[in-house]
Amino acid sequence: MDLTNIDEIVSDIRSFLLCSTPKSWVDAALANLPILLIDHANCEKKAASTAIGMMYKYIDRKELLAKMSKLAREELVHFDQVTKIMHTREIEYIPVTAARYASSLHKEVRKDEPNQLIDKCILGAIVEARSCERFAALIPFLDEELAKFYYSLLKSEGRHFRDYLTLAQMYSDISIDDRIDHFLTVEKELIESDDDEFRFHSGVPAFN
Repeated sequence: MDLTNIDEIVSDIRSFLLCSTPKSWVDAALANLPILLIDHANCEKKAASTAIGMMYKYIDRKELLAKMSKLAREELVHFDQVTKIMHTREIEYIPVTAARYASSLHKEVRKDEPNQLIDKCILGAIVEARSCERFAALIPFLDEELAKFYYSLLKSEGRHFRDYLTLAQMYSDISIDDRIDHFLTVEKELIESDDDEFRFHSGVPAFN
């Protein structure tokens, strides 16, 4: 697999985020592949649910409806692909608690409109960007099946973060740069601080 090509695909994502995934998280992921896949499946399901929820709430935003409809379909296909990989590897789809990551970022979302919509789109962009950055961080160390699968996700999900940012700016009368910087600062803290449990979006492992 051409790792140089991977770097090209995620170069804008790495430039967007304020930090890279710690090597200790990659090591924890390789040691906990069943949990990685289970939580990845949950993330794909949640991403689809979030997109559909926005379609229900913002029915007057035609650009949002078009992008979220496509995104939700793609995320559900990815969910199906992850669960099929789990099945072939005899990994039981058991309940796991959600990471602190998304809930911590959601606390920063403003309540008034259209600021809530703008913040949700910025948050969506950051989550999608981090997911792709982690796919890229994992690929060199995974077995061939998982490496090829995550490489395929880079191509499709790499577009999602740009779609979210486009929508966020579209619905704002002013530059969204300050809000992006705020969310990215919070996100960096979550990625680089100690975390008591391993999840797809967890921070620095602080567990045995």
